[in-house]
Amino acid sequence: MHLLFDIGGTHTRLALTQDGKKFGQPVIIKTPKKYGEAIKTIQFATEQISRKKKLESAVGGVRGILDRKKGSIFDAHVLKNWSNKPLQKSLEKALGCEVILENDSAIVGLGEAIYGSGRGKKIVAYYTISTGVGGVRIVNGRIDKCSIGFEPGKQIIDFKNNKDIEDFLSGKAIEKKYHKKPYEITSLKFWDEMAKVLAYGLNNAIVHWSPDIFILGGSMMKKIGIPVPRVKYHLSKILEIYPRLPIIKKSALGDLGGIYGALALIKTKSGRYHSN
Repeated sequence: MHLLFDIGGTHTRLALTQDGKKFGQPVIIKTPKKYGEAIKTIQFATEQISRKKKLESAVGGVRGILDRKKGSIFDAHVLKNWSNKPLQKSLEKALGCEVILENDSAIVGLGEAIYGSGRGKKIVAYYTISTGVGGVRIVNGRIDKCSIGFEPGKQIIDFKNNKDIEDFLSGKAIEKKYHKKPYEITSLKFWDEMAKVLAYGLNNAIVHWSPDIFILGGSMMKKIGIPVPRVKYHLSKILEIYPRLPIIKKSALGDLGGIYGALALIKTKSGRYHSN
């Protein structure tokens, strides 16, 4: 029995798989901001769904830039109290099994590539636009190699004010600027402007990553949110160097992309080689 997990800036999702092919009903909990509380909460929730049965391993993603050698997060950004804490060792002690960590956006992208909108495509680019902005490149069903990690949300798109795409599109940034939850903003003009900003971010990723398909997920891409058709429209006006645009699609797995991505990693001997 394996634990699949997806630790995001707002919510943590947990599920069990017996055979590495399918998983049981996921449990969703709020992600505690305090590190110690988070470890205890994940341990308790896991014991509840596993009925304290022995785990073979725990595999999943976590919000932040990973220090793979130390099994910790360099810069949690959203989960600030988690920075430079021994996350992998803490989880292994709490869960009593080997723990394999990945970046949360990377593992959601892997889930979409294997089980979701990118199924059957060789080169898949994925952006999640949610509490923050993250992304990944998937090649032949594996998270592409990198030195440290993929952080497309930190690409500067306003050099005069040193503003990155996350400063414009993330749920956290929008709430801070407009004093409203993003889903409370119903102005079509506003969301069209956000679609244009996102199109610039996609342009930058496409000319570097050259994907067959670009998948967009996260809470900012829901019904009240950034409309994919408008992203395509603006991108068609911006990206002129290629004879055609890659396929642009909305994510298919919703909030469970990270659980599906963890399931995909279970199928390998060890998820670690994907990014090393």
